Amino acid sequence: MATAAALPAASPDSTLDRQRATRSLQALNFFMADMQAGIGPFLGVFLQQRGWQTGPIGSVMTAGGVAGMLMTVPAGAFIDHTQKKRWVVVVTGICTVLASFLILWSQSGIVVTVSQVATAIAGAAIGPAVAGMTLGVVRQKGFNDQNGRNQAWNHAGNMVGAGLSGWLGWTFGMPAIFYLAAAFGVLAIISVLSIPERAIDHRAARGLEAEEGEGQSGSEAEAFKVMLRNKPMLVLALACFHLGNGAMLPLYGLAVVGAGKGDPAMFTATTVMVAQAVMILASILAMKIVSRRGYWLVLLISFAALPVRGIIAGTVIEHWGVWPVQALDGIGAGLQSVAVPGLVACLLNGTGRVNVGQGAVMTVQGLGASLSPAIGGWLAQLLGYRVAFFVLGGFAVASLTLWIAFAGMLRLACAGTPAEGNAPQ
Repeated sequence: MATAAALPAASPDSTLDRQRATRSLQALNFFMADMQAGIGPFLGVFLQQRGWQTGPIGSVMTAGGVAGMLMTVPAGAFIDHTQKKRWVVVVTGICTVLASFLILWSQSGIVVTVSQVATAIAGAAIGPAVAGMTLGVVRQKGFNDQNGRNQAWNHAGNMVGAGLSGWLGWTFGMPAIFYLAAAFGVLAIISVLSIPERAIDHRAARGLEAEEGEGQSGSEAEAFKVMLRNKPMLVLALACFHLGNGAMLPLYGLAVVGAGKGDPAMFTATTVMVAQAVMILASILAMKIVSRRGYWLVLLISFAALPVRGIIAGTVIEHWGVWPVQALDGIGAGLQSVAVPGLVACLLNGTGRVNVGQGAVMTVQGLGASLSPAIGGWLAQLLGYRVAFFVLGGFAVASLTLWIAFAGMLRLACAGTPAEGNAPQ
């Protein structure tokens, strides 16, 4: 281990570059919310107004989810190797904006499906790209805190975007929401281009930060199989949180609006704003809990919130129900947004496969997230919204059971110390 004196001191220019990069990362996370999910939950209401049923709406969303799921590992592998991470965000931003405008042009099944597939593929790349840039700027030691701030800004962007979308949709009609998404996409591109390229250490960005005085060569990066040997990562990936959570937000909006108990644009905006406001606080709280208690407790709380949310959503299909239902969404998803990438970065530190690891976990979890809208949509159409919410909440019980069952192994791994037998080989 090299002494501190052996390590080069940071120059004033590098310190300024890092400060500028962290501010730009926060701005990027604020504006990229619409880039990750297009118009998100507003799509279901938009299509519902044009005669679509809940089953086909869920199926189209699932098609996009499957496409994104298939692309996450290749996208993560590409991010690990490329030094053009900023331009990945630029290209995905342009593609997402164009894909959203396709839906304005036509609401045919083929066009909407193509749009959702394109948006999902872009979203699969932007997540690992931003995580990689963050790791490259602040290194492993600063990743937890910076990722927590990134997620807080991302949730703030979602909240502001949803509020503006609701007001624009109510004032000018649903198509105005698409133009707002395009504006956010342009601002996200400007934000990522303001990150100084020299501030990104591309070796650190893939988990090869050398603590010794000598750098490691790229050939020393661990093979892809190291990820499959990491048991805590497999448990994390196989937890069924997103299978239950993925459909709840758009489905609850459809349930209340379909019952005539809320304005389509404003109520959908409220569902997003309530959740994202709580997610801001949950992201900051997760950052603090992780630094003191590790990742296991944070993820346990996130898993426990979802079954309660399913019960309330199935019991209270009323305008005021958005508050408890979406507050619980904010707790669960907000904690996950910080804990999952942070834990993966910790478990794969030193392997050179951090971003492909992020992609692998996103792929398995994305399978659940992509199936969730189809399962929820068809259950709602055939058996009613209440049954759909109870079933979706039931999936979360499996997540909770799995996480508690492997608590002995996971507590050690989630504290940042590899569990015996699970260290990369």
